[in-house]
Amino acid sequence: MEPKGHEPRCFWKETFSLKGSVVPRVFWRVVVFGLLSLPFCIIELVNGWRTGIPVTPFEFVGAILGLLLVLRTNSGYDRWYEARKLWGGIVNQCRNLAIIGMTYGPKSKSWREQFINWTAAFAHVTRHSLRGERNLDDVAELLGEELPRVRRAQHMPMVVSARISQLLNEAVHTGEMDSFAFFQAERERALLIDHLGGCERILKTPLASAYSIEIRRFLFAYLLVLPCALVDQLGLLTPLFVMMVAYPLLSLDQIGVDLQNPFSRMRLSHLPLDEISQAIEQNLAAVAEHELKKSSSLHPATTPAEVSTDETRRPATAADELRERSPAPQPLQQFAMS
Repeated sequence: MEPKGHEPRCFWKETFSLKGSVVPRVFWRVVVFGLLSLPFCIIELVNGWRTGIPVTPFEFVGAILGLLLVLRTNSGYDRWYEARKLWGGIVNQCRNLAIIGMTYGPKSKSWREQFINWTAAFAHVTRHSLRGERNLDDVAELLGEELPRVRRAQHMPMVVSARISQLLNEAVHTGEMDSFAFFQAERERALLIDHLGGCERILKTPLASAYSIEIRRFLFAYLLVLPCALVDQLGLLTPLFVMMVAYPLLSLDQIGVDLQNPFSRMRLSHLPLDEISQAIEQNLAAVAEHELKKSSSLHPATTPAEVSTDETRRPATAADELRERSPAPQPLQQFAMS
């Protein structure tokens, strides 16, 4: 089975699909520009008025405008792709932490459960933090009694990261984890914070607003004046052709805006952070389960048959010899009064 988004899709299905499309967001803008071109058609039809403006200048201006919009879209896509690479790093570091903890960490079941739970919770809490959410019900089972403290924190992922560091510190101070494994685990934990900082940089530093404002003003002026050049040749069909030109231009503008924030579920083609976080949790649970089975196979439990066999083979002690020479206890009935 191919990953979601990589499977081949039907041409007609994608052509007429509204899910994931920018059409619902720009539809009314396209209609408005079509309506704004109607007065030119009415004047031309009633009074026979002709503007005499050639189309050639608008072709050059449209090409320049399209280039500006493409550059803006590429800038937004670069941010989206960088965010995906940062989340790929979060996936890798969480897996590395789990492997180090299960391989070199304490054998205590309680410590291992806490370490796996807090490491898996980091991805979930980071997702909520980037989206400005405080509802952590989906990680209640992972955080347990610490859930209210994490929810009240000013920066939730930092609390989770600090708890992971505390667990590593406990392990190395009790002598159950060597210093080399500790430093490697701390390095992976620090990289998690680095990736989080990269995501916050993308979130809190949108593209320059002046650039967006000027492009939209340019786009508005171009689509508003375009009917003047088309009405002489197209007549009543002018609104239709204006909308046909407005649709791709307005779509590129909206896509460029949405790509600036790849974390919000309100934006088009946002990163599938829910699926990524859930995959991390499942991967870490599988690592913990595998290590538990591995340790059980290395230290099998002693069966009753083995215990009885060992006892029969054990040499007799002085206490055993004394017990054999002692008379057996008499029934109580012998001491009962007649």
